[in-house]
Amino acid sequence: MSFQTIKVQTDARGVATLTLARPDKHNAMSAQMIADLTQAAGDLGADPAVRVVVLTGQGKSFCAGGDLAWMQAQMAADADTRFTEARKLALMLKALNDMPKPLIGRLQGNAFGGGVGLAAVCDIAIGVSGLKMGLTEVRLGLIPATIGPYVVARMGAAHARRVMLSGRLFEADEAVAMGLLARVSDDLDAAVEAEVVAHLHALPGAVADTKALIARLGPVVDYGVIDDTIRALVQRWDSDEAKTEVSAFLSKRHAK
Repeated sequence: MSFQTIKVQTDARGVATLTLARPDKHNAMSAQMIADLTQAAGDLGADPAVRVVVLTGQGKSFCAGGDLAWMQAQMAADADTRFTEARKLALMLKALNDMPKPLIGRLQGNAFGGGVGLAAVCDIAIGVSGLKMGLTEVRLGLIPATIGPYVVARMGAAHARRVMLSGRLFEADEAVAMGLLARVSDDLDAAVEAEVVAHLHALPGAVADTKALIARLGPVVDYGVIDDTIRALVQRWDSDEAKTEVSAFLSKRHAK
């Protein structure tokens, strides 16, 4: 597999490592990364040689959320274009969430916004000690819409209210307490490897069917739910709050 913004490597055991590879941008999600991740999820899910997928990032950050250029494009776009682009992001998350292979998150650094969404679609997410996370959308006048169904499914409504409504940052131990991370480790590679080995003892067909069963038994994240979240996000982009705060944020970032 050849991609522009991610790397995929599969070892002899069938363990595929999917790496976000924009370290200079803190692995922020661009339109190209969204497309790359969507394709990779489909390819890895359909590959019978792949038993387990590990999702991680290059550099200091796991994923800083949305890329500045992508955000700027949304500000300049009309409602229909915003809906189309937001749906691409939502369908990428759904592709990872529905992938019929165990998806293990290896968070080697901070995760914000969409990066928290990526952690939430993992079956198990393990974070390095000292990382910070945050759902900071409300501080820009926006809402955590496309990632919302997965974050709430993972954390529950009570925990989601604690961090979504304020947009505050929280540390790895609190993420564990809220169920977003399974554990925190100073030896991230060893912790991830332990999970990988455990999953390699399970039979692939049974794993796929069990993951599908869990999806049916848990909160429903279907295309109707996805489109509802996108409509809410598009409406938010048009609000005076979002126009003012996102513009100010982008201006400050470009000035650095």
